[in-house]
Amino acid sequence: MLFTSHNFVFFIILLFVIYYLMPKRYQWVLLLGASYLFYFLAGTQYLIYILFTTVSSYLITRRISCIQEKQALYLKEKKETLSREEKKEYKAFMKNRKFCWLLLCLFLNFGILGVLKYADFAIYNINMIFNQELSYFQFILPLGISFYTFQTMGYVIDVYREKYTAEKNLGRLALFISFFPQLIQGPISRFNDLKETLLKEHAYDQKNITFGITRILWGYFKKLVIADRLLIAVNTIIGDPDKYRGTYVLLGMLFYAVELYSDFTGGIDITIGIAQVLGIRIRENFIRPYFSKSITEYWRRWHITLGTWFKEYMFYPVSVCKPMLNLSKTCRTRFGENIGKRIPVYIATLAVWFTTGFWHGGSWNFIVWGLANGVIILISQECAPLYEKFHKTCRVGHTFYYRLFQITRTFWLMSFLRTFDCYRNVGTTLKMYGSILTDFNALDVINGGFMGLGLNVSDYIVLILSIGTLITVSLIQRSGSVREKLAAKPVLVRYTLYFILFFSILVFGAYGIGYDTSQFIYSQF
Repeated sequence: MLFTSHNFVFFIILLFVIYYLMPKRYQWVLLLGASYLFYFLAGTQYLIYILFTTVSSYLITRRISCIQEKQALYLKEKKETLSREEKKEYKAFMKNRKFCWLLLCLFLNFGILGVLKYADFAIYNINMIFNQELSYFQFILPLGISFYTFQTMGYVIDVYREKYTAEKNLGRLALFISFFPQLIQGPISRFNDLKETLLKEHAYDQKNITFGITRILWGYFKKLVIADRLLIAVNTIIGDPDKYRGTYVLLGMLFYAVELYSDFTGGIDITIGIAQVLGIRIRENFIRPYFSKSITEYWRRWHITLGTWFKEYMFYPVSVCKPMLNLSKTCRTRFGENIGKRIPVYIATLAVWFTTGFWHGGSWNFIVWGLANGVIILISQECAPLYEKFHKTCRVGHTFYYRLFQITRTFWLMSFLRTFDCYRNVGTTLKMYGSILTDFNALDVINGGFMGLGLNVSDYIVLILSIGTLITVSLIQRSGSVREKLAAKPVLVRYTLYFILFFSILVFGAYGIGYDTSQFIYSQF
């Protein structure tokens, strides 16, 4: 069931009505049923995967919590009789038991994800390297498996780290894992954050409902009016790399940057809006990333919850693990203090970015894209002292024009890297980079080139006005919530703007004859 389908709109309207009419103590049960119904309609054969993740995580975290409780009780009873060394040995023994259960859960669930998502990639490389002809499995990925697997494994690791005890109610944990609005493309929530509102009773709140519906409409506006319209031109450009070269590659980068942002953030807006109507609070996943002045800042603003996951559960553990500390110590002795302390950071950063690229898909273009991001971030960090000297000497760092230069530079740098995502082939992407230098001719695009991309004059007018609205709203957001500002306006003004937004989606949304309303881009991950 697509977020952009009429069936889904009917589904959530019916859910909203029943949710506030039924006894509040059963609201979470309704959400659990709705989530599994949503997943059932997406593909009945894939229910087994999310059920396995749910049950295995429940049983193993309960086991880990039992070990923790047993340890606490034993140490309390033997407080006066055990020596410090005996306590230390007992804690190490119990920690090892917990760690074994943690590894089992991670192995089982990441193993399923790995087989389904990367088996064909492994076979492809085996065939290429060893000149074999092994057959491909051609698994179809279950809906949202990367998102719910990462979210659930984060919960399991947090229980292991004793940030909180394991959830005793299987149904409540199942709701956390399967909550349908965020199942498709995130955000990736933490259990202790989401449970605060997900599992509570919620009374009818007019402000929440109005704000939530407005957020949903804004998401549909970005998706249907901007993203799906631009997608036609993007597919035209990347679909024929032999024809659309040079200037068209730059145009494709620009179009894809806007299309991807509108698509992904539009989906997140719908997710957060649905949750808010239900009284549930979900973390923001984007904070105006295209206003970033560096690639590091960009990744603090883009897909925030995925970046936080990798930082919490991969970067820190890798950079401070015992083998890494030993390596750092060796490097300090042989190569000096500066290099020694950088080695763990370099390795952990590249490991994170390799995994981030691989998370996006089993393909070399994603791996190259991820590593390129990691390398550029490391280079930027190493050049930080030079930047400081430059700013002290030239004193232009706080000027408007220099900030504009930084924002423009970061936007185009990220757009260039994102081209690996567009063409899905490293060789083709590199050829397209070269064509910018060899076949650049702006007149090709200016003299009618725009009209050959599947869009007409009306489409471009709608895009210019819509993107202008998107930029304006983003600028206003820098000084506070737009919805709060609207709430302070007179009722007539406020509801006139709501109607214009709704009317724009109905009239200018990219659907109907000649259009193919697509699923959200990140649903494939």
